[in-house]
Amino acid sequence: MPTHEPRSLNPARPIPLGGAAVLFLAIFVLDAVSLLVAFHGGAMVSVWTANGLAAGVLASVPRRHWPLLVATVFAALATGQYVALGALRADHLVLILADLVEILVVSAVIRRYQPVISGETSGYLRLGRVAIIATLAGCIASTLLATGAQQMVNGGALIVSAQQWFRAHLLGMVIVGMLTLVAFRERGRMLGPPGKRLRMLRDVVVLFAITLGVFLQARHPLLFVLFAPLLYLIFQYRFPGLVIGVAIVTLVANVSTTLGTGPFALIPTTDRTEPALLAQIFLGIVCLVTVPVALALADRQRLTTQVAESENLYRLLADYAGDLVVRIADDGTRRYVSPSVKDMLGWTPEEFATQRDALIHPDDQERVRVVLKRLRETGNEPFVRFRVRNRVGGHQWIEALGKLAPSPDHPGEVEVVYAGRDVTERVLAEEALADSEKRLRTITDNVPAVIAHIDTEQRYTFINAYASEVIGREALLNIGHTVEQMRGPVVYALLKPHIELALRGKATTFEYDVLAGEQHRYFQATYLPAITADGETSGLYMLTTEITRIKLAEQKLDFLAHHDALTGIANRLSFRERIKASIQHASITHGPLLLLMIDVDHFKQINDTYGHAAGDLALVEVAARLRANVRKTDLLARLGGDEFIVLCRDVADVATARQLAQKFIDAMQSSVSVGTASLKVTLSVGGALCRDIPSSDALIQRADEALYQAKDGGRAGYRIVTDCD
Repeated sequence: MPTHEPRSLNPARPIPLGGAAVLFLAIFVLDAVSLLVAFHGGAMVSVWTANGLAAGVLASVPRRHWPLLVATVFAALATGQYVALGALRADHLVLILADLVEILVVSAVIRRYQPVISGETSGYLRLGRVAIIATLAGCIASTLLATGAQQMVNGGALIVSAQQWFRAHLLGMVIVGMLTLVAFRERGRMLGPPGKRLRMLRDVVVLFAITLGVFLQARHPLLFVLFAPLLYLIFQYRFPGLVIGVAIVTLVANVSTTLGTGPFALIPTTDRTEPALLAQIFLGIVCLVTVPVALALADRQRLTTQVAESENLYRLLADYAGDLVVRIADDGTRRYVSPSVKDMLGWTPEEFATQRDALIHPDDQERVRVVLKRLRETGNEPFVRFRVRNRVGGHQWIEALGKLAPSPDHPGEVEVVYAGRDVTERVLAEEALADSEKRLRTITDNVPAVIAHIDTEQRYTFINAYASEVIGREALLNIGHTVEQMRGPVVYALLKPHIELALRGKATTFEYDVLAGEQHRYFQATYLPAITADGETSGLYMLTTEITRIKLAEQKLDFLAHHDALTGIANRLSFRERIKASIQHASITHGPLLLLMIDVDHFKQINDTYGHAAGDLALVEVAARLRANVRKTDLLARLGGDEFIVLCRDVADVATARQLAQKFIDAMQSSVSVGTASLKVTLSVGGALCRDIPSSDALIQRADEALYQAKDGGRAGYRIVTDCD
């Protein structure tokens, strides 16, 4: 079928000044003639044609030409008023302004809602609807403006009544405006399709002759005779026939009514407005009868074209598409098989049509029959996948979608039409993918780590079975739920920053702990962004491993590294780290530090007399009593052998230092039980209370010197020094 490019209502080239001159002349003649007829006939003309012509032109040209053309129309209307009436009064100008308002409203609405006519039929259907609405709006606006302004100018006297104005202008817009629009659209085709122009001219002449015959006599009311040739013209030539035919009838009816002849003269009356009213009613009926017929014919032509195109497209697709198209009757007969079966399965359409179910794999035949039965009973359109034997004896997977459709060559019957495509490669790939996923699931479910995927909304889409051991419930229950819902607000607060980082495309590894009952469980997590093929982030992968045993072992190793294995108190390493930090803090705050060095008196004699085991027991007891007497902020450490040390902060004066030292000595007043023996164990304490100490070694040296002074003083006592220079 031929196609038509969308045509704008605008002509391709600008309107020259010559075109404006032609418009001026046409509007001037129509306006002057109409006014002369109204003036001499005593009634307004049945159809006001000037506005329809002007609106049709404006709606068909670019808006950049509107100022020139609107000025041309105004000048033509004013000139026509002056020539016909011999004057140009204020009330005449009011009517001209009303005409311009009508013209501009109709043109603007059509240009706004129908700037392009796309095709021979659908464009006219929409144009018809838009033009009717625009015409009603414009004529109502001009009627209100004309009658209202006349009352203001003439004090209530009307040159023309609202009814006369509205009817004449409405018919003028519908008939002449439509004629102008179609003429601009069709251009040369207004004279008929190529090769049929003489025939169209003949038919137009016949209509004109019949119309003249009806209106040149006043003896018989033969108006109905006009409808046959007019409708024939419409049936043959669509919209060009409509506008030309209606224009001929309108022209002859107007002239006849003005001259007082024709069928309307059969009514005896002295009122010259009644024939004009009857002419308007007649022309309105002509429009009401012919315009819907033209629109219906256009719609029928559009539907016929669509059906023809659909049939051609169907045949093209069925015969040349790669999919297999089959029509199946109620009894299972294949009435049509597309030629694509040859390329797909190796069968000719005739061979495939005659073998029925024999070609379907035995394991799939019952399933196909059930689907076809359900399709015929319910009308549902299910996909079905089944295997079909090819020409060489193998089987290929076909995926088909069936629909119910009326039979094109068996009236009254409903057939199943299905389109099938070869999905063998897809099925094999899906089976391989399913096997791969099964292996992957087996691996991930047995890996001692939580493996999961969440989407961009932080919802779980995958999680392995091992997660059940970590989260304490069935892992698959997480699917579809958010991380916050499944892990709780406390744990989610720890995970959220890392989730957001991974969703921004950055990998992250971190550790966190969760309190389960009274025990802490430690985890190490790695979050990796999930990136699609086009580089977008679709979520993230989570790999979470429980490291509780490792953490506990690390904590134990850290404890052993910083604590004395015999007594359980801090060791030399812990003391070195603590005193270094304390001296740095004291250098900033200028606060005092007290270091107490403690030795067990005559410890070698205990080892020699009772053995090393007894000595160890004595050291454990000494450490326990010292620990019971140190402050929470103090550090008690064993440097080795029988040497203990206490580091104290916030000791403001010597008196406090002496009280602490005496407290340690007094702690050993009671005997220490070693096996069956009871030993008297005493301590010697040397302390250094210093400010602005330069180094830890200097502080240790001063405390050590004080310790030797205590020992020289008889042991079981203390010495405190404050001179740290």
